[in-house]
Amino acid sequence: MNFERLKEKLEILADAAKYDVSCSSSGGTRKNKKGALGDSSVSGICHTYTEDGRCVSLLKILLTNHCIYDCAYCVSRSSNDIKRAAFTVEEVVDLTINFYRRNYIEGLFLSSGIFKNADTTMERLVRVAKKLRTEENFNGYIHLKSIPGASDELMQEAALYADRLSVNLEIPTESGLKLLAPEKNRQDMISPMRYIQKGITQYQDEKKILKKVPKFAPAGQSTQMIVGATNENDLQIIKVADHFYKNFNLKRVYYSGYVPVLEDKRLPSLTTEVPMLRENRLYQSDWLMRFYGFKAEEILDPHIPFLDLEIDPKLSWALRHLDQFPVNLQTSDYQMILRIPGIGVKTAQKIVSARRFQTLTMDHLKQLGAAVNRAKYFIDFNAGNAYLRYLTDKNLRKLLVAGSSSKFHNQFSQQLTLF
Repeated sequence: MNFERLKEKLEILADAAKYDVSCSSSGGTRKNKKGALGDSSVSGICHTYTEDGRCVSLLKILLTNHCIYDCAYCVSRSSNDIKRAAFTVEEVVDLTINFYRRNYIEGLFLSSGIFKNADTTMERLVRVAKKLRTEENFNGYIHLKSIPGASDELMQEAALYADRLSVNLEIPTESGLKLLAPEKNRQDMISPMRYIQKGITQYQDEKKILKKVPKFAPAGQSTQMIVGATNENDLQIIKVADHFYKNFNLKRVYYSGYVPVLEDKRLPSLTTEVPMLRENRLYQSDWLMRFYGFKAEEILDPHIPFLDLEIDPKLSWALRHLDQFPVNLQTSDYQMILRIPGIGVKTAQKIVSARRFQTLTMDHLKQLGAAVNRAKYFIDFNAGNAYLRYLTDKNLRKLLVAGSSSKFHNQFSQQLTLF
């Protein structure tokens, strides 16, 4: 085995995979030292989170960055003059097993450029997963990127070996996709998603009546949309996400701020900043729909098609619906408590539990984990709340922004808060 060439391939194909944010890189640079464990500087290692909150490390690579398509936004586009590389199936399997044995990773995230055609590419990805499962007895996490246009037979096999599958929608709207990737068809992306969604539903139904049913994409499926490459507004993006959550039972929709890497008249200029704050606001809106009971049309409407970059979307909703406040923490229902700015899901649950045994005060609210600097203007207690005098103050927004301005001190930092 040519280790130098393998290392070069790993550097090229790990770097090309970084634009897929459905598995975010930690950006760590700490190397292994004597007496220490792990090495976060290994090429291709990224971190993701399980449903129970555990952080796991994944080998995140492309099978190849060769691609037959010339999508304007993609660094691997066929017309781009870059170093090309491709792993063999055996190389990916060996890398995964060897990294796992060295405790670098707990799983594999594998995507690919499309070479020859969709089925040829998908068949190669499936072979990697199948070899890991059946020959290496690898029970770690495997996330495969589904190739748009791949056959149902290949998608069936992929779902039997992978934990999660995902097809990237790439551009939020069909018109935007036609502009930047005219060779691609949105229906080719939707078909495998629909097949997997039906397969997961069937698996769940069979599991209720049969003792042993082969696992079928047990971690579900996800997708990703690029934000800022075309002129879609935030309302359009949120509605697309809402549609796929409702009709395809997706686990996650990921939003990726467009990174200008190529000069093209159809794209923003190379000097355009990555819209990281806009991306963060979309994630916050996504959380509101998934965990807080908000509908897409509540967050934005045709008169307000873009998210406020100065304040988070829940606070923005509250300021537009002051008639819904104040909310009495002692008597209001759980769903309304969730809508109070500065109160998250866990804090709302604690409030509902704690109020059964005592009369809540502002001090209790701090102890329960609420962001009191925001929440105090929208809540009421049985003993009253002096801050409610600001609820009808025309300067309330300024007070709130001033009280939380440090949160986004640098909007292009590596990590932004959700709420």
